[in-house]
Parts: sequence; C-alpha cells; structure tokens
Amino acid sequence: MSTNSPDTVAQRNWFTRFLDVVEWLGNLLPHPVTLFAALAVAMVFVSGLFGWLGVGVTDPRPGADGATIEAVSLLNAEGLRMIFGNLVSNFVNFAPLGVVLVAMLGVGVAEKSGLLSALVRGIVLNAPRHLVTVALVFAGVLSNTASEMGYVVLVPLGGAIFLALGRHPLAGMAAAFAGVSGGYSANLLLGTIDPLLAGITTEAAQLIDPDYEVFATANWFFMIGSTFMITAVGSLVTIFIVEPKLGAYDDSRADPHVLDDSKMTPLKSEERRGLLMAALAMLGVIGLILVLVLPETGVLRDPAAAGEGFLASSTPFFRSIVAWIFVFFLATGIAYGRTVGTIRNDRDVIDGMASAIATLGLYIVLVFFAAQFVAFFGWTNLGLITAITGADFLQAIGLTGPLVFFFFIIMCGIVNLSLGSASAQWAVTAPIFVPMLMIIGYSPEVIQGAYRIGDSTTNIITPMMSYFGLILAWATRYDKNFGIGTLIATMLPYSIFYFICWTVFFFIWVFGLGLPVGPGSPTYYQAP
Repeated sequence: MSTNSPDTVAQRNWFTRFLDVVEWLGNLLPHPVTLFAALAVAMVFVSGLFGWLGVGVTDPRPGADGATIEAVSLLNAEGLRMIFGNLVSNFVNFAPLGVVLVAMLGVGVAEKSGLLSALVRGIVLNAPRHLVTVALVFAGVLSNTASEMGYVVLVPLGGAIFLALGRHPLAGMAAAFAGVSGGYSANLLLGTIDPLLAGITTEAAQLIDPDYEVFATANWFFMIGSTFMITAVGSLVTIFIVEPKLGAYDDSRADPHVLDDSKMTPLKSEERRGLLMAALAMLGVIGLILVLVLPETGVLRDPAAAGEGFLASSTPFFRSIVAWIFVFFLATGIAYGRTVGTIRNDRDVIDGMASAIATLGLYIVLVFFAAQFVAFFGWTNLGLITAITGADFLQAIGLTGPLVFFFFIIMCGIVNLSLGSASAQWAVTAPIFVPMLMIIGYSPEVIQGAYRIGDSTTNIITPMMSYFGLILAWATRYDKNFGIGTLIATMLPYSIFYFICWTVFFFIWVFGLGLPVGPGSPTYYQAP
C-alpha cells in the first residue's frame, strides 16, 4: 500500500481546511526581523499616545507605598535622545547575545570535528532492531544540544534507517523529526537554547525585580525528566499511529537515487576511537568541575553563602555555566577531531568556531531589533502596566492557581504556529507574561519551563518553523507527491500527544510532586 497522497489528505474534513487557514495566516506575518523592527517603531508611537493620555496603574510591589506607574512617552525630545543614545548599548548588553555566541564557539568545534554526527549515528545504529524507534527519538532529543545538527543529519538518517530495515522511511523521518523538534526543550545536556532563553527571561523578570537572575540551568531537572517522557510518547505514536497510517512503503514514487544513497554509514574504527577519546575528555572536564565546585573552599563556590547549602553557595558555578558549555564542547570536539584526523591544528579549531558564528548572521540581525524592542518596552513602563493589569484581571476572575499554566501553555503553542523561532517568540511574550505571573506568585524559572512546552509541541506542525521546508524536501525524495498537508497530518498525532502528556507531566512534576524545575529554581516567587 502506498503512502497517502496530498490529494487524499486534501479530501479530508474540516481539520485539513483548518490547517490551510493556519498556514495562510502564518504566511501573512512578516519576517521576524521585520516584525521586531515594526514592534520597536510601534512602541515609540504607542508610548506617545499612552503618555499623552496619562495611562497608569498602582504599583503593587512591596515598598512601593501605593505609588503610580505611569506610561513614559518616547515620542518627545527626551525619548528620542534615549533611543539614539542607547541604540548600541541596547544591542551589546542584550543578555542572550553574548551567551549564545560563546556557547556556539564550542559547539562549532564539536560539529566540525564530526563528533556530533558520529555520536548520533552511534546511538541509533547500535540499538537493537526492536529499539531502533526508541533510539531514533532519543537521539533526536539529544541532538538539539546543537540545534541544526538534528535537522540536517538525523532526520534524513531516520528515513534511511527505516528503509534499510524494511519499514516506511517517512515513519523514520517522522520519529526523528518528533524527537529533534517536538522535543526541542527536553534534553540530558544543556544546549545553546538554554542560555538564550534564560537571558530573555532575566530581562523580563527584572521589570519586576531588578536584581533577579535566571541561569541557563533554570529548567535542567525538568528537561532531564522530560527527555524520557518525550522518548516514550514519540516511540509509541510512531509504532501505533504513524506507521499503521502510512502502511507498507511503495517505492515507485521515490527518487531512484535515494534508494541507493544510504546515509546509514556504520561507525568506522577510528570514529569509535574518537568517541572513546571524547568520552575521556568529557570525564576530564567533569572532574575539573567537581574539583572546583564540591569542596567547601572550591573556586566556584561562594564563601559568603557557605552555610546556606550547596545550591546557594554554588551560584558562581551556575553563573559560569555558559563558559563550561564552551569548554565541554571544545575539549570533546578537539579530542575526537585529533583522533580521527578532522582537526589537525589550531586553524581547524578556529575554522570550526568561525563556521559556527557564520551560521548566526541572521540571529545577530534579529537580536539587534529584538533588543531595541525589549529596551523600549521597559523604558515606557508599558510592560509593567500590562503585567499589573493582566495580574489584576487574573485575580479578579480567580485564575491565580496552577490552572493558569494550562491556558498559558495553550497560548504559547498557538503563537508558535505563526512565529516559529523560540527566541523571537519568547522575546515578544516574556516581557508581558513573566512579570504578570510573577506578580501572582510564580517564579520566572517555572514560567519559562511552561513556555518551552507550548513552544516545542507545535514546532512540528507549523510551516513557519525554519526547518519545515527542509524536512519537506527530504520527504519528497521518498514520495514525490508528499506535500505540506501530508507532512502536517503525519506530525499532528505527535503534537497532540506531546501537548497532553507534557502538560500533565509539568503539573505532576511542579505542583503534584513539588519538584524544582532546575537546580536552585524555586516554584514560587517571593518579592524581596
């Protein structure tokens, strides 16, 4: 039986038409860079209007003594001086910029050396046949440590693996895609997205508490637990829903070359030695961290907080976590590359770093305009006014308990359908929802954890996701009639079950068991 064609999918009921409407609406949005530029300009005019109207709210924060927070206009001489005088500082001081650049320097070396590709192939190809699906989803989750690598390596590899095993290749691609993108915020390791989101959350939290800092490890515990849940759900959906729906594979629609072009290359002996050396380098880095953190007098311990417990006294380590991400990938990448011959000298290391930074050109442009918008939003007090007004509304309708996160996750998932970039979406929503939910008592770390669920679960069904077109291109190699509607219909079961199971998992983890979402991450916010 052949795969479902776009024509067959198109004849389905209202749901396909709904997806067409979502795609059409998403295509109406401008590029994220244009969107942030427009928002920044709009903020100037909106602040002028609200300042002229004298919009303000009573400050509910402790010590405010009933003071009024008024909208500040940027549409005047003083406001324009602030805008032009701080254009550069807004950009260079934007918290996510530096941490992402530093982390990517190390990741770039690991990617250039071939370590990341070999690690993924080693996990998937060495798994027992009946556990291949589990290994594929699990490897997809781990691959998002280096974001793009999963999309460009693992997803096509999933199709080749399933084809070689006599299973439907599109099911293999779907399983890998579900792990890489649907499980984007689950992982055993910290990746480049963690310091990026933490930086944006810090900027938003400081609208309420100027001294509040969110670390890259903010959601680490919850991410580790989510990894196994996402792997289990993705594997079950593949086996019991997606594969039966696709049926037996009909290769008559495939590109003839793809049937002979297997990407499932077994690890060579030198690659195995490289992985062993990378593992030894990893143990060396971990050992160094333990020496610097575990002793009471450790360099990365805070002497002033010696009697307040390990987490409190380890604040210097958590502040330096981005540097350790850099060191981790740099050390393991060099160890692997030197063994297999992909890194022969310092120039190769530098080339790896440079190539990683080169891929961030669009991100840097995006950050420039996002930083201006976030700064303008803070200067005008519109973020605080919106947050306090929203918090008052939630309190008025009695929606201040944990149930508020259910609606928050849904909202994030819906927004993600049209704004597929995790950082772009969070830069827009965090200045509103982080302060709002902080005011009613929840910590920025928990708020960020809930956001990541909504952001991840709809990645795999929105054409606005930056790699959606790439996945579609790979799929058409196995079925030339495979279209956007078919891809969305194939991935929709993952999205639905991820949303349900991950949301339930969040409520059990945070409010049922009372577990912290990360080291030193409180569930509730208490104003100083």
